[in-house]
Amino acid sequence: MIHSLRGTLLLSEPGFVVIECGGVGFKCMISSTTQYSMPPVGQEVFLYTHLNVTQDAFSLYGFSSREENSCFRMLTNVSGIGSKTAMAVLSALTPEQIAVSVASGDYKALTKANGIGPKQAQRIVLELKDKFKSVDVGSSSGSAGVPAAPAGGVSEAISALMVLGCSAAEASALVAKTDVTQPVEKIISDALRLMAK
Repeated sequence: MIHSLRGTLLLSEPGFVVIECGGVGFKCMISSTTQYSMPPVGQEVFLYTHLNVTQDAFSLYGFSSREENSCFRMLTNVSGIGSKTAMAVLSALTPEQIAVSVASGDYKALTKANGIGPKQAQRIVLELKDKFKSVDVGSSSGSAGVPAAPAGGVSEAISALMVLGCSAAEASALVAKTDVTQPVEKIISDALRLMAK
């Protein structure tokens, strides 16, 4: 498994980049979000990667953040959602927006992505949300010292962070360090900033 690449950006085209590492050029499929973060050609670049192996090809996918990488893996675990569809979703929405959509059950937000209809969007929300039904986010958040009053926002934020790859304990601890009286989107972005540190 190729975990990440660090090298010189040789080529940047819509949907993919080529990165030279040790004399070898690696073609990485990327989302629009990652495309916008690319430096000029000739400069050093770093991407988290995922190697997708099929009967016909080996495809390398690149991501500018761990959250985007985690979100891609979660999306491709949903039945009927392949790598190309997952990249379309990540090109239309940030990982944070996808996480909030899943946590809040807002499948309509996912239909902004090319090729994603209501049925596919509902399946994504249902299958990803189902993965966290066994986790009692209320008790997890309480044990981490999160105030009980705004439980809805806290639960949504914890679920959203779990969609992005955090464990229940990690998500609860991060949310506990934020101002939980804020809107859920702000709680999540603050928690992600804390995680990055």
